[in-house]
Amino acid sequence: MQRYKIIHRTYYNYSSEVNLGRHYLLLRPREDYELRIESFVLKSTPEAKIFWHRDVEGNSVAIANFDQKTQQLLIESQVIIQQYNDSPLDFIVADYAVAYPFMYKPADLFLLSCYMVLPQEKTRVLLNDWIFTLYKSGEAVQTYTLLQRLAHRIYTTFTYTIREEPGVQSAQETLFLKSGSCRDFALLFMEAVKCLGLASRFVSGYLYAPLMVDAIGSTHAWAEVYIPGAGWKGFDPTIGDIVGSDHIPVAVSRLAESVPPISGSFAGEAKSTLDVGVWVSQC
Repeated sequence: MQRYKIIHRTYYNYSSEVNLGRHYLLLRPREDYELRIESFVLKSTPEAKIFWHRDVEGNSVAIANFDQKTQQLLIESQVIIQQYNDSPLDFIVADYAVAYPFMYKPADLFLLSCYMVLPQEKTRVLLNDWIFTLYKSGEAVQTYTLLQRLAHRIYTTFTYTIREEPGVQSAQETLFLKSGSCRDFALLFMEAVKCLGLASRFVSGYLYAPLMVDAIGSTHAWAEVYIPGAGWKGFDPTIGDIVGSDHIPVAVSRLAESVPPISGSFAGEAKSTLDVGVWVSQC
């Protein structure tokens, strides 16, 4: 078991006073049998009235409502978690899904269909051509091996870049540029997996990087694939490996652009700037 402390601090600075609209915060990690929250503190300046709910995909969403004008908004979360995913390869795959290709059972397919929507035809053609450089139709391969091969190929042949601008590159753009951020690589992996006929979803969260433990970091993104018998298993094409105890998931979505840590609005003529700091450390 590993214990991690995560501090996520976000400043919005405005050139003049503004009225803050409702803000949606995806900052609380997803608790399950592998991850337990020991403590969680969420605060803001100016102070907000917070309401919690779980969205349709089971993410914990804090809704922040403000009632005063301000020139600066600070939102900070501090969480200590217990992470038990020490053996990410310790899982059992259903017999019919050990080797690829396979078909999901009808009952599962009904629920998974929204995670299997194929990209547009032009993107699909490009992805299929790219996939065939690492997998040939009819090849005997284990499902896990194919997924790992796909993540590793992105890691070894694409250049990682830090992109400050919001949004996610399309899979087509990432293929063309041969570079991208973690969220761009996650989307590319997702779209390729869907072309293989498998269900995949986007994950946003944090990554413990020991070599950068004293540095200001950022959020991280990867993808999950539904493997019968094993469930949703994470793959991180930014590091080319299966997701382990260093990954702390916060939110999942079928759409890569749907789970920013903070989203909201303000009313006024002011210009705004954003400053974010994330620190993940063992404790």
